[in-house]
Amino acid sequence: MRIETDRDRCIGAAQCVLSAPTVFDHDDEGLVVVLQDEPAAELREAVRLGQQLCPSNAIRLSEPN
Repeated sequence: MRIETDRDRCIGAAQCVLSAPTVFDHDDEGLVVVLQDEPAAELREAVRLGQQLCPSNAIRLSEPN
């Protein structure tokens, strides 16, 4: 899994941080920061939840083929 974010879309709702705090954080402006752009397998469910809960759809996930 690879994570990409669109900081222009981010509204700072922090749902991603609440779902996966070791993968996502917010900077001083309140915008999403990815701490691990290729998280370990055990974190993937939490990352997917953070993506699903993001109200601005600022998180994109891709899976290797």
